[in-house]
Amino acid sequence: MSNKEFKSGFVSIIGRPNVGKSTFLNRVIGQKIAIMSDKPQTTRNKIQGVYTEDEAQIVFIDTPGIHKPKHKLGDFMMKVAQNTLKEVDLVLFMVNAVEGFGRGDEFIIERLKETKTPVFLVINKIDEIHPDELFKLIETYKDLHSFAEIIPISALQGNNVDRLLDQIKKVLPEGPQYYPADQVTDHPERFIVAELIREKVLHLTREEIPHSIAVVIDSMQTRENGAVYVGATIVVERDSQKGIVIGKQGKLLKEVGQRARGDIEALLGSRVFLELWVKVQKDWRNRLTHLRDYGFKEDEY
Repeated sequence: MSNKEFKSGFVSIIGRPNVGKSTFLNRVIGQKIAIMSDKPQTTRNKIQGVYTEDEAQIVFIDTPGIHKPKHKLGDFMMKVAQNTLKEVDLVLFMVNAVEGFGRGDEFIIERLKETKTPVFLVINKIDEIHPDELFKLIETYKDLHSFAEIIPISALQGNNVDRLLDQIKKVLPEGPQYYPADQVTDHPERFIVAELIREKVLHLTREEIPHSIAVVIDSMQTRENGAVYVGATIVVERDSQKGIVIGKQGKLLKEVGQRARGDIEALLGSRVFLELWVKVQKDWRNRLTHLRDYGFKEDEY
């Protein structure tokens, strides 16, 4: 046994929508557990990613991007994000270097001032700006809050990510190993499978679709041949959206299925047969019963 103490703890990744939180999480874990999209509001639930090495375990919580809520689903997402601040050992406040400081950041910093948890400012996407711009950005944020550390990174390229991990380990307390070393998330497979399907819809549809889709796994069975058979329903709010998701002669839905199947096979390590349906559930984001049905359980937070 090593003489060094084992360090462990919970780290929340917080920030405006679309700053690269999920890209960072996937980079660190080395596996796709958080879906990625260039459209805001991709992450709806807390997604825990577990990073384990010989002397430390970091449990990352990827929260929904903090924003002004427009419906009950938005309220739910904001509650999740804010409650997370109270229950972790460290907060990573991630900002997008390209977009720079904005009113959304101001909104988040006001909430960070209310917490006693240490906060690292993580400036992401530094590969997309000039170094001079980065220095100006650091000065701007320095004046707004006393961050424990300010660390510029590129989650996509991997620049400085190891340094960030080293700094995180320094502030974590001594503690137990919460999860087995080979476990990378606390979410059930069904949840991740649903997320992978949702990601493909986000990539392939027009702007009006992303916020108003949910994916429900109706069945998931491993059969004698070792293959996994998945049946899933994509839920939309309007008939017009159903038409968009299905596409001409079912072309878009078929493309969603093909792309999702590749990712699901990589996740499960098995051959996958995927059947998709599309269903209209009018105004589901404003109905608590539907939100609960689709996995948004407010009472857990």
